[in-house]
Amino acid sequence: MSVTARATWYIESHLSGDLSLEAIADAIGVSRFHLSRAFSVTTGCALASYVRARRLSLAARTLGGGAPDILAVALDAGYGSHEAFTRAFRQQFGLTPDQLRERGSVAGLDLMEAIRMDDHHTTTLIAAPRVVRSDALLIFGLGERYVRTNAGIPSQWDRFTPYLGTIPGQIGNVAYGVICNTDEAGSIDYITGVQVREFPDHPAEFTRLRIPPQTYAVFAHRDHVSSINSTWQAIWNEGLPNAGHEATDGPAFERYDERFDGRTGLGGFEIWIPIKP
Repeated sequence: MSVTARATWYIESHLSGDLSLEAIADAIGVSRFHLSRAFSVTTGCALASYVRARRLSLAARTLGGGAPDILAVALDAGYGSHEAFTRAFRQQFGLTPDQLRERGSVAGLDLMEAIRMDDHHTTTLIAAPRVVRSDALLIFGLGERYVRTNAGIPSQWDRFTPYLGTIPGQIGNVAYGVICNTDEAGSIDYITGVQVREFPDHPAEFTRLRIPPQTYAVFAHRDHVSSINSTWQAIWNEGLPNAGHEATDGPAFERYDERFDGRTGLGGFEIWIPIKP
């Protein structure tokens, strides 16, 4: 069973218990970072957002059925006070718990249903990774912050590509798509860049990132670039656990060398995941 499927089972089996990222990661035997990335990449939803929406949806059904004690419902949903519960409930559904109870129906509410665990199974076949120890990397390029969706990444590459080969001190003909500063809400920084010997002064708006020496599990993506999300899902859900590697909380990146054709999206590339040595 994949990492995301195991996490989903645990969440649904412990909705009234401790569902912190730490508790779930500990229960299924992966790191917090690994769990956070696996869940958001696979489902498109941050784990914390899913847990909150599931608990509030169950609370809404209880209130819609006429539950007499709103504080008891709030406590069951993991909130310590009527006020905190009301605030979260209004943010989720656009009305208060009292208003829903008076209405007596959840019709029209956007409730979060349980994710089907068998939906997480991936048919993407992924070869075992090779392990590489890398020296420090200086990455210089165009950086963007993505919240909830990464649909803008192809456009970001389109804006960055004209700079390839023109950046002072660029090392080789390799481009990097670096994922860093991931938070528990599923937001990421994505940098389209190149490796440089030292950071140049221009363009001044470009992002400068130093990646320290690190051990990586390196996976190959051989299909069209448009199917990259399937490979990321396979890596987090099966590739790393099956290979016995534990991911660490640091920048991961896509590495595009001369074999990759940016015009056709073919040629393949590599995905480097930082792991414990």
